[in-house]
Amino acid sequence: MREIIYSLLAASSAMLGAFLVLKFHKWAEKNSIFLINFAAGVMLAIAFAHLIPEGMELNANASFYILAGFLIMFFLQFIILFHPCHDDEGCETHSSIGAMSVIGLSFHSFLDGVIIAAGFEAGAALGIFTAIAVLFHKLPDGITISGILLHSGASKKKILNFSVLTAAFTPVGAVLGMLLFKNMPLNVLGALLAAAAGSFIFLAASDLIPETHKCKSRFAPLMLFAGAILMFFARHIFH
Repeated sequence: MREIIYSLLAASSAMLGAFLVLKFHKWAEKNSIFLINFAAGVMLAIAFAHLIPEGMELNANASFYILAGFLIMFFLQFIILFHPCHDDEGCETHSSIGAMSVIGLSFHSFLDGVIIAAGFEAGAALGIFTAIAVLFHKLPDGITISGILLHSGASKKKILNFSVLTAAFTPVGAVLGMLLFKNMPLNVLGALLAAAAGSFIFLAASDLIPETHKCKSRFAPLMLFAGAILMFFARHIFH
């Protein structure tokens, strides 16, 4: 039940990002960088301080699955998914979303739900940390993708429908994960946690951190350290 609740919160986070863009476009465009930096710190700290140690304890080959998670997310982001691009030089921003993009982003959301379920299977504290990482990632994701769609001329109705459709797959993934992960062998669970860590590292390093270098605010990068430090020391509080 916890998995469903947290997956619904994560899905709502993505939809909130879309709402902020549609309702307060200028504000979202100006302030989203702070959330993006904080989310990057949260995801990195949870990957290195929580998921990787747990995965290595349960599976001797965890390092392989960390790499696998990283590469799988790379494949999804750059081969299948509609990949947000902000660089005006040498980078073409997509002006429309095709069926493959919808399928790719829906599958991405589905994997977020599966990751949440895997975290809770390993323990309540790890499940909460994993859900927090997904939640903080989904909000800037929703802001970024919806902002690009709005800029490219997509209607508000299309943006809203797209956000609801893709976000709905997060609780679907969590429910399926709950059914599949019951009484799962510990080494398989360790592999899943390690793969989740690899995906978090990729998302933080590829999608979120590059935005830091484009930001003129000196305060924004401090949010990355704040997110990382908060999640790192939270390990000692909840364990």
